[in-house]
Amino acid sequence: MKLEHVALLVADPPAMARWYEEHLGMRVVKKSDEAPGFARFLADAAGESILETYASDVHPVPDYGGVDPALLHVAFATTEIAATRDRLIAAAATPVGEITENAAGDRFAMLRDPWGLALQLAQRVRPLVG
Repeated sequence: MKLEHVALLVADPPAMARWYEEHLGMRVVKKSDEAPGFARFLADAAGESILETYASDVHPVPDYGGVDPALLHVAFATTEIAATRDRLIAAAATPVGEITENAAGDRFAMLRDPWGLALQLAQRVRPLVG
């Protein structure tokens, strides 16, 4: 089976989708402008992974900012981790610690998007797949 998408309940799906398009290189491939969901399905730059953002009038939005990034984060591959981190901070992301490196030479940076969701940047010596 192929993973189709991962969904996140958020307060303002259109605004979040715009930020992800502008700053993370994602693009909306399907959307609904019907309340309450206002769902946005965003594809990554490779067109292989989909992230859905949607709203609800039944369920509360999780406190993403209160969740430890080790428990929940959305990770993005990059080839220039420091420049990408700096660019996202300039676009209203909040850094969580500094850039780290593991024994294999992979480098990681954690940030929070403007809505508090943890984003991880990963610059790997070898991609996980492909």
